[in-house]
Amino acid sequence: MSETGAMTIRTQRLRLRMPEIDDFAAYAQLMASPRSVGMGGPFDLRAAWGMFCHEVALWQLFGHGALTIELGETGECVGQVGINHGPLFPEKELGWFVYEEYEGKGYATEAASALRDWAFATLKLPSLVSYIAPGNAASVAVAERLGARLDLTAARSDPKDLVYRHLPF
Repeated sequence: MSETGAMTIRTQRLRLRMPEIDDFAAYAQLMASPRSVGMGGPFDLRAAWGMFCHEVALWQLFGHGALTIELGETGECVGQVGINHGPLFPEKELGWFVYEEYEGKGYATEAASALRDWAFATLKLPSLVSYIAPGNAASVAVAERLGARLDLTAARSDPKDLVYRHLPF
């Protein structure tokens, strides 16, 4: 993070930046949709707001949190990537989502790879996990492209979740 508290990571195609209030409308729409089932949704507006604020507050509380994924050329918001923790997560979790119209373009993998590498270099973590709902083949594919492996013994809040473990290279 910079002295002003702004966190930015750039990749070949993307800019990962701190969430802004203008990101909330698309976030709330996703959280209200059936696509959020794997995250415990759908959620009403109040719950989505609480989750959004939680992801922003993690930066102050733990030194990591959510970043908005933007296309580097246009600044268009395409999703979010984050490192989650707190009482709802047994371990630090690398999570991601892209909005439906941006799926299949490699943005989730590119963003998650960049944040994972930042986390291992900066936070010196021994590992990260990704909690993935059974049947979420797209997220399983992202985890596997990132080099994560299924960990059948990892703690999980939802006993049905698949847990993929990321290790530093």
